Parts: sequence; C-alpha cells; structure tokens
Amino acid sequence: MNKKFLKGCAAGAGILLVIQLLTFAIVSVATGGIGVYTGAKYSAMGSSTSSTMSKMNQLKYYIDEYFMEDVTEEQIADGIYKGMLEGLNDPYSCYYTKDEYASLMEDSSGVYCGIGATVTQDTQTGVIYIVSPFEGGAAKEAGIVTGDIVEEVDGKDVTGKDLNEVVSMMKGKEGTKVKVEFYISKTKKHKTFELERRQIEVPTVEYKMDGKIGYIAISAFDAPTDEQFIEAVKKLEEKGMEGLIIDLRNNGGGMLESVVNMLDYMLPKGSTIVSTKDKNGKGDVYTAKTETTFDLPLAVLINGNTASASEVFSGAIKDYEMGELVGTTSFGKGIVQSVIPLKDGTAIKITTSKYYTPSGKNIHGTGIDPDVKVELDTEGKSDNQYKEAMRLVKAQVKKAKEK
Repeated sequence: MNKKFLKGCAAGAGILLVIQLLTFAIVSVATGGIGVYTGAKYSAMGSSTSSTMSKMNQLKYYIDEYFMEDVTEEQIADGIYKGMLEGLNDPYSCYYTKDEYASLMEDSSGVYCGIGATVTQDTQTGVIYIVSPFEGGAAKEAGIVTGDIVEEVDGKDVTGKDLNEVVSMMKGKEGTKVKVEFYISKTKKHKTFELERRQIEVPTVEYKMDGKIGYIAISAFDAPTDEQFIEAVKKLEEKGMEGLIIDLRNNGGGMLESVVNMLDYMLPKGSTIVSTKDKNGKGDVYTAKTETTFDLPLAVLINGNTASASEVFSGAIKDYEMGELVGTTSFGKGIVQSVIPLKDGTAIKITTSKYYTPSGKNIHGTGIDPDVKVELDTEGKSDNQYKEAMRLVKAQVKKAKEK
C-alpha cells in the first residue's frame, strides 16, 4: 500500500516553521519580460543566472508571439516561481501564490471556510482522499466518508495537482457553493455534489473518558492544538483519569512549536524534546522548560499515516519510555520545512533541516516502530488497535497499584 503524506484542509502537513524576516524577494517586472529583484546578499549573479534569465525572456517572447490563449504576466510569473521550487525534486518544497499563502495561514489557525473535511494526497499517484469529514460540514451531510476520492472541483480534474491548490479551490466565502466530484469508495461510483462552504472550527483535539482511562485524539498540530491538548489532559485528570491513550493515527503533522509545547508539558524539565540540524550542521535543541510532568500509564496509537510532528511526539515518548507505542510503523518524515513569507504577499516552503529524536535518531524514510505491533482489522466492528492500547494501559494501572 502506498504511503500517503497528510495535509489537512485545516492543517498544513509536515513540520512547519514560519520565518518572519526576509532579506530578498523574487518579483515579476513590468511589460516586456520577467526579471529578478535581489537584495544585497544576492546581488552577485553568476553567468549561469544571466543565461537563465536570457532564456526566460526568450520563452516569454515566443509565448507572447504564438500562444493561442491570453495569459497574464502574473500567471507566467507564478508558473516560473513554482517551477523553481519543483526543480528541487522535493515533494515538500513549493511556492505559494498570495491566495495559497493566505489559505495556508488560515489553515494553521484552526478555523476556515470550506466543505468541512480534511484531505490527504498519495505522493506517488497524486490521488486525493478524504481523511475526516467534520460534524456540521457539508461533506459529512452529503454522506462523504473517509477513503472517498476527490476527483474534480468545479469541473477541473484535481488528481496530481498541488494539494494546497486543491484545498484553496474547495474553500471560499461562507455561503457560496462549490461542485465536487467524488469517487465513492462504498458504491464504487462517481458522484457530483454541490456543497455549501461553511465556517468550520476544526476540532484538532477530541477527548473522553472510557471508564477510568482517558482518551485524546489529535488530528493535526495547528496553532491552538497545544492549548487544547493541555486543557484536555487537565479535564481528564479532574475526572479521575488513571491512565491515558493518545491517538495519533492519520495525523500528518503540523507546527513544530505546537508539538514542542505539548511535550514540554509532559516531559521533566530539562529533557531534550527534539533537535534539528541543517546542511551546514547548525540547528536548534528544544528542551522542556516547565515544571509539569505527566506520570500516568500511557499508550500512543500510531500508523503509517502518523507523520512528521506526530513522529516528534511519538519519538520522545518512546525514547524516554514514558509509554508504549501501539499500532504499525509510522510514516517516516524526519525533515523540517520552513515557510518563508515574501514581501509581495507570496511565500515559499522549503525543506531546511533534519530533526532528531531525543536519543539522536533521524527517522526519515524508516519511521518509528511500535512497541506493540497491531494491524488494524478493517473487517471488524470494533477498533482492535484501540482495544490493545486499552488493555496495555489497564495492565500498567494495575501494576502501579500493586506496588
């Protein structure tokens, strides 16, 4: 089965850092060609760059002279910038137009206006799947479920398109409608729905008590996720929680700051949470700074779609032996992307460093193996992975009481 890199409608997938300061910008110039504006740091342009610019101007001439459709300077410029990032051959690096960058920032806030579902994309096939439709959203009301495939948006084929672009197409002003064609996995038929865009506050953290055991499901690491998680732990403790299950299955990651804050709350003060290192060997070490420590029996559910920031969390829990990982091997995304805003309102996202678990492991391409391997029984009526996690936590609780 192909691995899928998750990116939600309400959460950018992977580990994201946002760099607020920039010393240069790439912009399009006025009529007659495409140019590059550079800051002082980048003023020395080699002959290869001059040759590239010359060829770009030549291509622009032929487009103006022979291309049968009308095309704007902005369209051509955006295509050039996107091509530069695609030339890195890195599926996680990309260029964002103004609208796409605004959409990305909206996603990370935890509130957006769209069809009410998170999506994932298979990086090998380009196919876009529904991960989770939300209560109150148009997708759920239409009967769309996990595993259904998004094929067209407003008549345009979206397979293979950049996921952020597709998400932007499905989002829009509250009350407006968008036509989305799905491949319905249950009926194996194609069906088009006209869905109303609604404001959705994405529930990245959900929690409950199951007997004396607490359960917290985290769907993404957005800006509000750390506060929501800490609040959930406190609420469960107030209800007499004796052990905890944290569910990170199908969580494709999100903001590094969010997962660091969550682990800061759980790990002993001074503990290394995660470290990063760039191509020059420079990086950062993130350590726990608060006095709080989580010391109840713990199990963390993971699977092949548990990626990036989720693996930072899982890796720390495993390295410090704070709990047991249950499920299947995680995705294996051990790299960090930085989002760099440009002066004209656009942005780029590029891979800038590798990250390492507290024990110094980089899990890129390999993932994190669970302590207890349990394949999900898709034919069963109950969640066998959850059941095993519950059994393990209850056993830990019982053992602790017998001491």
